[in-house]
Formats: sequence, C-alpha cells, structure tokens
Amino acid sequence: MPESHHLAQVNVGRLRAPIDSPELADFVAALDPVNALADASPGFIWRLQTDDGDATAIRVFDDEMIAINMSVWESLEALSDFVFGPAHVSIMRRRREFFERMEEAYLALWWVPAGHEPDTAEAKERLEALRRDGPTPFAFTVRHSFPPPDRPGGEPIVDDRWACPA
Repeated sequence: MPESHHLAQVNVGRLRAPIDSPELADFVAALDPVNALADASPGFIWRLQTDDGDATAIRVFDDEMIAINMSVWESLEALSDFVFGPAHVSIMRRRREFFERMEEAYLALWWVPAGHEPDTAEAKERLEALRRDGPTPFAFTVRHSFPPPDRPGGEPIVDDRWACPA
C-alpha cells in the first residue's frame, strides 16, 4: 500500500561569505554532485531548486545571508540513509567553514500528504513553530520525531544517532 504521507525537511544556515566568494568555492563545487546523489537516492521525492538546479538564489528570511534547503522524502529512514551517506557526510563535516553556528533551530521536519510539495512560506512557518514550541507533531527534529499522522501511537521517537556534536 502506498504511503499517504511523506517527510518534508527544511534546513537553513547563515553563510560566512557571499555564495560567489572564494571562501565558499568548495561548498558551491559540492552542490551539483550532492544534489545529484540526493535526486538518485532511494526514497527521494522532491527538492527546492531554481532553474540553476539548486536553491542558493532563494531567500526566505530578512537576512540575505541565510540559505535554505528543502526536500521531501518517503520516510525518515530514507532521509537518514542519505544524510549519513559518505558524500553528504564529507561536506557536512566542513559546514563550519561555510556556515556560522546558529543558536536557534535550523532544521525542521513535518509530514505532508503524499504528492504535496511544500513552499518556502510553509517551511518558514514550521521552522518558526519548532523554535517557539519545541518538537511537536506540527514541526519536529530528526532526533525527536513523530510518526506520520495516519499511524497509531503518535508518541515522540528519540533517535540518538542524530545527537552529533555541533
């Protein structure tokens, strides 16, 4: 039976320099290969992108240095498999070179009906709710998640694999 819900994710980061600067050259060079890997990953559904193939030109917040990434996956397991894969992990290990440390939540997850592609306003609303209310079924984290709305037992799920040092 096909799933009735998929997992949406948004993550944001404040760039340390303009996207076209030499300081971000390695990050920009990794975008196409990592995005291609995501696109081909089992369980991948959709990601936010412009005609250029990435989301680096999309600004959602008043701060022009905040970059956004959004995608939809069949499940938290599918997203986890991609995130913990070697290509993604290798660039994530260098995130402090490219992005400033954020004091507030920068990643939010939520369930969407299968076939729904969230827009940036929806993503911003979910991220702001997580920052304000902490993890709830409306917006949660990878470490403190919730099952899809059509599954019984909507208790939070704690996954310590996601408890990595900042």
